[in-house]
Amino acid sequence: MSGNISRRPRARTLLALGVSASLALTATACGSSGTETGSEGEGKGKIVFWDNNGGVRTEVWKKIITEFEKKNPDIDVEYVGIPIADVQSKYDTAIQGGGDSLPDVGMVSTAYLANMVAQGALDPVTDRIEDSPLKGKLVNGMVESVKAAGGEKDEMFTVPTSANQGVLWYRKDMFDKADLPAPTTWENFYQAAEELTERKNNRFGFTIRGGAGSIAQALEMMYAQSGIDSFWNGDKTTVNDPKNVEALERYVGLYNRYTPKADLNNDFTKMVATFTGGEVGMLQHNLGSYTDHVKAFGEEKIGGLPMPPSSEGGPRTLVSNPVDGLGLFKSSGNKAAAWKFIEFAASAEMVSLWNESAGSIPANTGAADDEWLNDAEPTKTAMESLDDPNTKIVQLPYYLPDWNTISKADTEPNFQKLLLGQMTAKEFADDLAKRLNEAQAEWSEQKG
Repeated sequence: MSGNISRRPRARTLLALGVSASLALTATACGSSGTETGSEGEGKGKIVFWDNNGGVRTEVWKKIITEFEKKNPDIDVEYVGIPIADVQSKYDTAIQGGGDSLPDVGMVSTAYLANMVAQGALDPVTDRIEDSPLKGKLVNGMVESVKAAGGEKDEMFTVPTSANQGVLWYRKDMFDKADLPAPTTWENFYQAAEELTERKNNRFGFTIRGGAGSIAQALEMMYAQSGIDSFWNGDKTTVNDPKNVEALERYVGLYNRYTPKADLNNDFTKMVATFTGGEVGMLQHNLGSYTDHVKAFGEEKIGGLPMPPSSEGGPRTLVSNPVDGLGLFKSSGNKAAAWKFIEFAASAEMVSLWNESAGSIPANTGAADDEWLNDAEPTKTAMESLDDPNTKIVQLPYYLPDWNTISKADTEPNFQKLLLGQMTAKEFADDLAKRLNEAQAEWSEQKG
């Protein structure tokens, strides 16, 4: 099953281009390079801000900018909204063009942070945070995710503002009617999947994601059950560890037994529609679908829990979701003013405002007691689990140039074969591990 893995020349080309671009930028004359160090400036004047989800989050960002300019009348913030589908290529184009068109501040996700760090586009912000009111106020799990995604152990290249998190959504009304405990443990989860299923009445205990986006959710279910708390063991992935294989077998065993058969082709939209439009007891997805569930059933009928720990009383193991953050660009000629804006936008009040709009987890712990968060119980619980020192975060290798190709185009078809019984869990995990190990080896070789 693992014979079709000859993607390496393309991957090496991508890596080589990334490294050569970085070197070329470094060698460019002052003022025309994304890697050139700008200046602190006088802490006033104009700065440019790029929003990485323009159109969707434009309104809330304009509110934040208005409040900032009221308190800092000598600083003018130019807002540029970039659609989320275009933002990574927009950053790359600006960097490779010499950096003159880069902003002073930009929203940067950990999904593409490593590439920008490798090209020298961002200033480290660790020391600035230490000397600011943000010190000690950022959620532990998000800080660790930002550090891991940047590729430098103790350095941060963005100030985290928000994150998503995998959640087990469940119908409280169905659980109450069946006298079942909430899925706070894996035994409770699998018991409910079985007991809530009545196939002849088109009732199912769970709906599984078999189509686009299936791999990230499968990994969440695997690591949460196995309790393995690192994606790598040395230079080899833990994806095909026997404990993960066992967890995967149990997870996919739900398909077409306690789930609808049509789940085979479920992407995000179809999966959520299956849950909200029928009699389905549970769904595993992130916080992004919360409003859909509330709209369909009302808050009183919907429960949302962090992924259960692998064993009762043991630590919780969560797979990292991309973390959004504010990056300070190295080429900025007005870093003092740019940093004032970052401090303000990452403050508890402004982060709370942004995350209430987005339905995401605030990165500033000062927002933990805000009214909207207390009313959004699943979001508050997710925030608490991320900030819990006992929670283990498995960092997905977003830094690998081949990560998206491996986790989507290369592996999603195999997941459907797995669901259909045309591939074993071990074959699936071994194939995925081989691809990841090769990509990691190439990345390590390029980094020297």
